[in-house]
Amino acid sequence: MARRLPSPPPILPGFSYLHVLGSGGFADVFLYEQNMPRRQVAVKVMLREIVNDQVRQMFQAEANLMARLSAHPAILTVYEASVSADGRPYLVMELCSPSLAARYRTESIPVAEVLRVAIKIGSAIETAHRAGVLHRDIKPSNILTTAYGHPVLSDFGIASTLVGARQEESVGLSIPWSAPEVLLDEVPGSVASEVWSLGATVYSLLAGKSPFELEGADNSASELMSRITRAKPQSIGRPDVPASLEKILRRSMSRDPALRQASVLEFVRELQVVESELGVPQTTVELARDDWALGTISDFEERTQLRPVASALPMSRSQRRRRGQGTAVSEAPASRPVSSGASDARSAPPQPRSLTWLLVTSAGLAIALGVAALAVLVSALGDSDIPTVRDVQATQSAGTVEFSWADPGIEPQDRYQIQVRDGSESFQTATQFVIAASPGETVCITVRVYRQGATGPSSAEKCVDVVDG
Repeated sequence: MARRLPSPPPILPGFSYLHVLGSGGFADVFLYEQNMPRRQVAVKVMLREIVNDQVRQMFQAEANLMARLSAHPAILTVYEASVSADGRPYLVMELCSPSLAARYRTESIPVAEVLRVAIKIGSAIETAHRAGVLHRDIKPSNILTTAYGHPVLSDFGIASTLVGARQEESVGLSIPWSAPEVLLDEVPGSVASEVWSLGATVYSLLAGKSPFELEGADNSASELMSRITRAKPQSIGRPDVPASLEKILRRSMSRDPALRQASVLEFVRELQVVESELGVPQTTVELARDDWALGTISDFEERTQLRPVASALPMSRSQRRRRGQGTAVSEAPASRPVSSGASDARSAPPQPRSLTWLLVTSAGLAIALGVAALAVLVSALGDSDIPTVRDVQATQSAGTVEFSWADPGIEPQDRYQIQVRDGSESFQTATQFVIAASPGETVCITVRVYRQGATGPSSAEKCVDVVDG
């Protein structure tokens, strides 16, 4: 099918047009130079023929989502959003390179580099999930590269929220990386489907093709959909890709969502273990603090929002299996903001302060005690089947401290999570852990057993004061 010509670039106050960067089904991307501060930027402009009031609201929702998320180092930065004089909404974004999407088709990208990219992008997706946001279009072409070589995730939500005649086109563009249940319209998107898409993306970066693309065969949209919904992906076919990594990717692309990793975080933790197996440093998982995700949600943003689970505390994967649940986040109805009632309070007659304070304090204490008891109970239930590491030992040699412990009875899929007091952590299967240290330093670690997204009780912290060898 012939590609359409780019639309005319809009005149934007404070920006000078340079040239076209690319065209998609719903928008064009142009290179502009911003006058103040002076820098080159990418400007994504919606096509005039699809713009209506609903699309404008959806575009604003994407801008708001990107603004909330782009503080993450692996998410594309959005500088501003507005509507041009001719009525087309646009986003001003960090200028990045799409080189990764071209590279995987033309060269064999090193396994260590693919793992690094996957863990960084997985960190971004996990952070978005914790903020209640689904990406819905994870694929190699949506992973860009900054001027400093860092991978960033782009295009949150707009393609998958547009409705009408163009909706099928947007889905078709991403068929090779869409989960079976999404292609069959069983769900519009979920954490499990995004695990599938990330696994398919990692597979593509390693194999040089999408998971169900066959050389010399019919790779039309209908054929790809048929293979995705009934088959397992072929082996990657690279001798430098370890069997453990192939196993992780096959699990992430399981036909049954309940058999996949319970979260993107669990998926990237498994990739970190592969890094250790290959002898390369583990890539850091970058997650936002809990209070970062707070914010309001508009009606149109809810199209890409995860709805919160009704329970206040998450269940472990083993508990979900016992209850027959297969996804990490429930699609329960989203709660609506509740008015604080401040204006009503100002006009209400004053209440006796001592009695009111006593009632509020008593109720708050009862609730706090109930929540604490529930947390202890759930924690005990979730960790009861995960063994505990005990009696961590340490020996010193020139410039290093080696910690060791006895196997508490871990299962084949389990890993040890080692947390160092300096904030770093590592995942491995060995019962020894070595830290480089200088005389005068104090090094401390704790060890837990990590099992399918859940961790067991921590060992007692083991500390060593490093002396001259």
